[in-house]
Amino acid sequence: MKRAVKLIASVLVTVLFLWWAFRDTDWDTQLASLKSANYLWLIPYFVCLTCIHVARTLRWGCLLSGLERVPFRKLNEASGIGFMMLLVLPFRLGEFARPFLIAQRSSIRRSAAMTSVVLERIVDGLFVAASMRVLLFFVPNETAEVRYVKLGSWLMFAVFGGGLVFLLFGLWQQARTVRLVRSTVGRFAPALADKVADIVDTFVGAMRQLPDGRQVALFFLYTVVYWGVNGFGMMILANAFDCSSAATGAACQPMSLTLFQAYVVLCVLVVGVMIPAAPGMMGTFQAACKVGLSLFLPAAVVNAGGLAYANVLWFAQTAQQILFGLVLMSLGHMSFRDIAGKLDKEGEAAAPTA
Repeated sequence: MKRAVKLIASVLVTVLFLWWAFRDTDWDTQLASLKSANYLWLIPYFVCLTCIHVARTLRWGCLLSGLERVPFRKLNEASGIGFMMLLVLPFRLGEFARPFLIAQRSSIRRSAAMTSVVLERIVDGLFVAASMRVLLFFVPNETAEVRYVKLGSWLMFAVFGGGLVFLLFGLWQQARTVRLVRSTVGRFAPALADKVADIVDTFVGAMRQLPDGRQVALFFLYTVVYWGVNGFGMMILANAFDCSSAATGAACQPMSLTLFQAYVVLCVLVVGVMIPAAPGMMGTFQAACKVGLSLFLPAAVVNAGGLAYANVLWFAQTAQQILFGLVLMSLGHMSFRDIAGKLDKEGEAAAPTA
């Protein structure tokens, strides 16, 4: 029953954001933008997406190296299939996929692998929030959209910065942190407090097995490469919608992005897809792209070529992750149903502490 309610809620969020994103759409002009787009630009964009996948996989391996040096083939399998599961499974069950899969391919415990995933998320959140704050200094217009985006960056700082401070405090004072959880959460739900305290204790214990300085430096280098290529690829794909010289130029609204604008849109997009929605991030993805593009482009362009670009961007990223996951799953002779079923049991076990 709880899952049905969550699924209905996530679908409603998707429908709401889709309505908001497309409520002012000029469908004829958007269709003209899609028809006149030069889809050859998808080739270099898919190259960028492949580089992003490799960078994400290698940097995860850097975090795990304090526990075990996992060969790239096994690391790539767990990463590619895990990111596909994160995209297509409801209720954020895909969050458990990479720890589950890497535990099958190494001696690393799932709890320790999950700690690495949490650290990845915290670093990404802080990196994007900091980048957004810096980039917004160079956006000249203080519009309502800019103010909302700034608010989003502060919220990211609060959420991920708070998580980092909590983990660092736990690393410094592990026993005291566990007692703090029991004394606060235990006032309202003693059974839940025991579960949360055990999880915190396990997470902090796993953090004590962080990699050496070289691997940490490589982790941050791959993080910069990952986000750098991400924004660069978004700029590349935008060239597909520069239909100014196309035969349908009168109907199509041409658009393009500078590298600076692409990075701002990327940061806004990351904030937007943090909102829980249906599998695949549909709705929140397009709405966040619209907000980011509206910081630089006229409404007529955003509601036509801009949303056409957002849809192609979403489709390309989704197709790439699913394709990589299915290929790696096939090569590993694995069943989607079997993995999803085991992850579902993981989710049920973790539900009381979520």
